[in-house]
Amino acid sequence: MTTIIVLGLVALLVGSLAIFFNTAPQIGASMNEQQLERANKLDHFKEGKFVNNVTTNMDMPISKMGGVMMEYFKGGGGREPKETIATHPLDSMAYAVEQHQELTITWFGHSTMLIGIEGVNILADPVFGNRASMFSFMGPEKFDYSEPMTVEKLPKIDAVIISHDHYDHLDYETIQKLKPLVHQYFVPLGVGAHLQSWGIPESEITELVWWESAKLENIELICTPTRHFSGRGLTNRFSTLWGSWVIQGTKQKAFFGGDSGYFDGFKTIGEKYGPFDIAMLESGAYNENWAEIHMMPEETVQASIDLQSKLLLPIHWGKFNLSMHPWKEPIQRLTKKAGELEVKTVTPEIGTLIKVDSDLQQSEWWTRFN
Repeated sequence: MTTIIVLGLVALLVGSLAIFFNTAPQIGASMNEQQLERANKLDHFKEGKFVNNVTTNMDMPISKMGGVMMEYFKGGGGREPKETIATHPLDSMAYAVEQHQELTITWFGHSTMLIGIEGVNILADPVFGNRASMFSFMGPEKFDYSEPMTVEKLPKIDAVIISHDHYDHLDYETIQKLKPLVHQYFVPLGVGAHLQSWGIPESEITELVWWESAKLENIELICTPTRHFSGRGLTNRFSTLWGSWVIQGTKQKAFFGGDSGYFDGFKTIGEKYGPFDIAMLESGAYNENWAEIHMMPEETVQASIDLQSKLLLPIHWGKFNLSMHPWKEPIQRLTKKAGELEVKTVTPEIGTLIKVDSDLQQSEWWTRFN
């Protein structure tokens, strides 16, 4: 009888999970026939999956995986701030078209950026929900900010760009709130399936593959490679494309890196599209166990050099606990290495509008918090 009860409970759990992953809207959708037909023509789509253009090993033995999960879930070690991080309220008026013909950047923590260039406002990887998770009740919860950002506080947004479909970069709740405000989305191939399932018209979505470009008024957006992966469910890894973005105006250029392990693709992008006025590159959520898909902070500095960027803005830290390192360690390691290699960095307080040509914003604001 005990065995029957246990098996019944296991079956119930498996069934519940199956129902959840097949019905929960935040999971998204699979590519349609048209998207699959396009993907099948690509060199980096093999046997129904997207692949990196350099060998990338993501296998982890079950024995090691268990230890990593235990270490992550036990927490501690300064992985989250003990107090509220003082952030700046967004000044929407500062983003009025006539005031930002020059390149301006606002960082909202992690990888969410507001980029103003030649009168155009571009929102990158918008995540304003409480968790970077498929669940509303569990998963990495955002740190406490004194001025948490919301969609309602945004200025006019001309377009959204997405780097890939992981939950800390593509948030169902945020997209739902953006729907009446934004009517142009630029995404890697396959990510549009999620957006369409969430009610975004196909006509408002431009899907690109690596090295393809699209126009946004006078701005050219180029989707460029990264070394990463994708997937929002338990069994759909590599099901949509991942990428980075070159944002090229008539006078200035920016690079938004999304997520990536270090690879020679940065040098290729730099040679093809550099020099950049600023590169926004990931510097957190790293670990030796997944070093091929997330850069160590020192590698982030080298990537900026490879890209021929005049300025480095470290992102992908300061908002979620996604690894085992202390929350301040990424910026500490990065600024140390940047100093050694004489790489100019900009480290603005979260929510602060900076003008790329004039604001270095080198206050070490993180030192004020435990």
